[in-house]
Amino acid sequence: MRTAVGIAAGALMLATPACDAGNSDSARHGYGDCEVTGRYGEFELTPEVPGSLTVEASLPAPGWWNGASPTTIKDGYEYCMAANIAYRSGLDRVEVKDVPFSAIVAGRTKGFDVALSEITITRDREKVADFSEPYFSANQGVLTRTGAKIDARSVRAARIGVSDGATGEKFVEDRLKPARAVKVFPNDPEMLAALANGQVDAVVHDVTLLLAYAQRSDGRLEVVGQYRTDEGIGALFQKGSPNRTTVDRIIGQMKRDGTLAKFSAVYLGAAYGRDPAKIPYFTIGRTA
Repeated sequence: MRTAVGIAAGALMLATPACDAGNSDSARHGYGDCEVTGRYGEFELTPEVPGSLTVEASLPAPGWWNGASPTTIKDGYEYCMAANIAYRSGLDRVEVKDVPFSAIVAGRTKGFDVALSEITITRDREKVADFSEPYFSANQGVLTRTGAKIDARSVRAARIGVSDGATGEKFVEDRLKPARAVKVFPNDPEMLAALANGQVDAVVHDVTLLLAYAQRSDGRLEVVGQYRTDEGIGALFQKGSPNRTTVDRIIGQMKRDGTLAKFSAVYLGAAYGRDPAKIPYFTIGRTA
């Protein structure tokens, strides 16, 4: 994907401003460039590794996780969210594991405290994992090559690509029902490479991610529309995790004290380069 659409690995290390790169508590506890708020050690978690919050994510995820690999991530909405969960729980490190998205949502991974990877809460996923309350809401978007002239009507006749395990796959197959067989890719980079190379005409995925990918495509890709799905994004836990209730309380606190709103403005606003509300809304078969 990064070669095909002009998104080099280094470019995924976004030049977004940190909330507070000089934040002394963040520097002291090793949370990258994230600002940490609240009170250190106010809550108590039972981590897999003492003193550390082990977090699963599927990379790359610009805006959410700013860096090309677990060791280079310094900030981003979900990374800084993890840093604040760790800080408020008295944990001094955040350990990031890069895991395939399909494995996370299928409940096939072990040995982590929480997964933060723009995961939509669904009934099927709740059968194999536990979730926090939603901390973000998103829609499904349509990404094409710039100038492809695909709209709400013509998209159903297009060759559509989706990312394995993402809710875009189910949305396309169950609701959009395109005329051609849907192409499922194992991850976002391969899906985007196929779009850039002309193997598919459009991809359907979380609009927030698509906006970030388009922003870093040197004008080669554009988000042409979105479907109003209002999907709740939540933190995922292994079934029966003793930490779900506590993390729920921390997320609620971060909503109330403005921490998550600040992360959205600083990291996602910079990653999108475009107001999601300005993207045309599609309905099945026509524009809204």
